Amino acid sequence: MKFIASILLKTLVVASVFSLAACTPKYDWREVRGENATYVIALPSKPTTFTRTIDLNGTPVSMTMVAAEVEGVTFAVGSAELPDATQAQVSLSAMKTAMVNNIGGKIRQEKVLTMAQSPYAAGKVAVTEVEASGPAANGQSRILFGRFVAKEKRVYQVVVLGAEKGLKRDTVDTFFSSFKFN
Repeated sequence: MKFIASILLKTLVVASVFSLAACTPKYDWREVRGENATYVIALPSKPTTFTRTIDLNGTPVSMTMVAAEVEGVTFAVGSAELPDATQAQVSLSAMKTAMVNNIGGKIRQEKVLTMAQSPYAAGKVAVTEVEASGPAANGQSRILFGRFVAKEKRVYQVVVLGAEKGLKRDTVDTFFSSFKFN
């Protein structure tokens, strides 16, 4: 009888562990604020931050990227400051083209949306949203969802990149809708 009780207890413990593991959320959304840029966004895991110099339409700028990865899907927001608001607007096209070229991709869809300028100021800013696909090293297709926006002298790119099969649009929408200006 002790042997059966011991096996039953071990089975219950193993089942409980698997049950708890099944309840662990795939995405652990956390709010992140831009250090030098005035935005807030939800990232699905602990982010890393790095800064590098990029060329935006002939102007070298320091772009700070904050990124997180979950199961091969990268969620990132990048921001850079240009000398003036006109250059920021003009640089958006270069930023979008560079991002699509980084994956060797082609744009499938592109549309212009608007978003609130901030919770404290009236007005809206234009947002260009793209969906692009490109090849991955393993022969599968990668998909890129990106939003590009300029506000005053700053430019922003909000990007989700991963294997096309493993990426759900509702996850992308959750990420995109969390991006707000302070």
